Order: sequence, then structure tokens, then C-alpha cells
Amino acid sequence: MTDAGSDSTTAETTTRQKTVTWHDPRESALAARKMAGLEFMQALLAGELPPPPILSLMNLTAVSAVEGEVVFECTPDESHYNPIGSVHGGFVCTVLDSVLGCAAQTTLPAGQGYTSLEIKVNYLRGLTASSGKLTAVGRVTKPGRRACFAEGEVRDADGKLVATASSTLLVFPV
Repeated sequence: MTDAGSDSTTAETTTRQKTVTWHDPRESALAARKMAGLEFMQALLAGELPPPPILSLMNLTAVSAVEGEVVFECTPDESHYNPIGSVHGGFVCTVLDSVLGCAAQTTLPAGQGYTSLEIKVNYLRGLTASSGKLTAVGRVTKPGRRACFAEGEVRDADGKLVATASSTLLVFPV
């Protein structure tokens, strides 16, 4: 019998730190209620409105927005790792949920909002911090006044497909 305190196989750890800063989300949220969805997304891209906090937290950058399609980029790091030393699937799911929702938003008139009803993600390959910049694209496959349907994909720095997703989003007045 060995004493738990005498285990000589304890791994050395190096503490890492990450600071996340963000803007008050109320300004953008209020603007989103008054602007058409595409106009809102383009104002975010132009820096006329502060980005939502999730973009800072996830290292996401909105790259482009046209009606029915958005593109975001992000670079995962070790802070996104799961217990087995790779990027957590929830990171990729959140990236996909973001581009699918924002793609839906580009189709909405002023005074309409959305929320995800469901999302299905297919993971095709694992990621690590060395995977480099990811590109996520969300496309609306069927816009609607009550529900919107969208599909998306994430590709790694080499253009390899990492994950795909489909989502149904509820559309409602705000």
C-alpha cells in the first residue's frame, strides 16, 4: 500500500493565462432590434457596432456577410482543449452555431430575431492548436417568417473539412 502523498509520478504543469475583454453587449443588441439583419451584420463588420462578447471569448472574427451567408475565422488555442489534449468539440459546435445564426440573421427584416432550435454537427477530423486558422461558413438553405434552415462547414488552414452542421432556427419578433 502506498501513501497518496508520496506519488513520484506527479506531472509538472505550466500555468498559462488568457485575458478576455469585451464590449457591453447591450448597444449591439438594441441596434439589432432596429436594423435589418444584413444591415446589422455589415455594421458589425465595419466596426460601427461593437462585436458580441462570444467573438472575443472564442477568438472569432466576422469576415464577410451577404444575404444568406456569413464567413467567420478563428484560431483555436490550448485554452480550447478538452481533457485528451485536442480542441473540444463544443468549440467547433459554437463556431458553427454562430455562423448559422448570423447567416439566418442576414435574411431577417428589422424587428425580427432568431434563436437556435436544434443543431446537428458532424465532426470529420480533430483539431489542435497547430491546426491553424479555421474558416467557418454558414449558409441559409431556406429562409422563413417562422423558421429558418441553415447549413455550415468549418475548414482548417489547409482547406480540409473539419466539421459540417445543419440547424433549424426559430424566427420571432423582438
